[in-house]
Amino acid sequence: MSNSSPAEGTGLRLTPFRGLRYVPGRVGSLAAVTSPPYDVVVRPDGQRHLETADPYNVVRLILPDAATAEARNRKAARTLARWLDEGVLAADARPAVYVYEQRDGDHLQRGVIGALRLSAPEDGVVLPHEDVMPGPVADRAALMTATRANLEPLLLTYRDGDATARVVERTAEKAEPLLATTTEDGVRHRLWAVTDPGDLAAIDADLSARQALIADGHHRWATYRRLQAAHRAGSPWDYGLVLLVDSARYPLRVRAIHRVLPQLPVAAALEAARDVFRVRALGDSLDAALAALAEAAADGNAFVLAGDGFHLLDRPDPERVAAAVPADRPEAWRRLDASVLHHLLLDTVWQVPDAPEHIRYIHATDAAVELAERLGGTTVLMHPVAERVVLELAREGVMMPRKSTSFGPKPASGLVMRALDLT
Repeated sequence: MSNSSPAEGTGLRLTPFRGLRYVPGRVGSLAAVTSPPYDVVVRPDGQRHLETADPYNVVRLILPDAATAEARNRKAARTLARWLDEGVLAADARPAVYVYEQRDGDHLQRGVIGALRLSAPEDGVVLPHEDVMPGPVADRAALMTATRANLEPLLLTYRDGDATARVVERTAEKAEPLLATTTEDGVRHRLWAVTDPGDLAAIDADLSARQALIADGHHRWATYRRLQAAHRAGSPWDYGLVLLVDSARYPLRVRAIHRVLPQLPVAAALEAARDVFRVRALGDSLDAALAALAEAAADGNAFVLAGDGFHLLDRPDPERVAAAVPADRPEAWRRLDASVLHHLLLDTVWQVPDAPEHIRYIHATDAAVELAERLGGTTVLMHPVAERVVLELAREGVMMPRKSTSFGPKPASGLVMRALDLT
């Protein structure tokens, strides 16, 4: 984030809202109705798994299944309306800011969920660090318009919010949670509602002098801004659902997002890459391949190709890198693995079109490898970007290549939602 904080009142403005939540007695279990964020669900296998976990799984709202986009959005809106009518979902009686805790082994993350006032990019209150694709923005905008809801919160980070931290810690350590559940990935989730006027005022005053970095949800943030522009000022579209985490107290994990190229066979990818990179076979162990990637990435750009065993690509030709990667960007951006991958390998060497049917973005390493093997394509395994690099580029207003980072743990979808028509 920037070197100076905004003046009080010009920074983050987090507003209480009446959270829309599952009624425990109407669903099999809270764990069974949650989902990872929509862009983390591996389709179609992961989507089917979630749909069969419980008939009311939130994936039916965030990734409705139908033949056309218009039909999918209509289906999601009908499903949401039916679940409300049937009492499967209900709104909390009082507006609240929600304290949200995730515990994954020895990793603890706590933050606050609320409706964030949307700021203009030039205000520097919310800092993106990745470019977005118009297709997913249009898709999410159509879904939010049809359902008139924010179905899953973005993940934003800020730093050193002492007053907010005091409310978060006191609530998590002394109050009874609204819900507690452990999802099948072993993560334990707890949620509390903060409705005390004094606590809400303390959070508002504290955050109003701070700015945030988008850790996860760039496309949904762009969707919020697009929908705000399409509606009159003073409407519920001036706000969007977010989770704010103080990364000074709860450092996030930074992981890579891998690329699956369904129509590029591994043999062809390796043959073309040999003219630019050193190529070495690594055998059949994923753990060993990732260890080799981490070692090579410490010295420069490196990737592992998977789909038929594992191969390490490292030590790229500096002249080819310089010729392919745009020269009008900061040096830190030009050295990013994602910049070299997309401009040198994907665009120049492999000539893979920048389209969803040619490039898929998969967060889970084992799922990315399995998908390439099943489709006869190639997976490019990436090494995570250091968080300091992300922050430095964001402070300079420089956008990283899309899908460069995966911050987490991400908030589970389905624990609390925001319906725009609730007052």
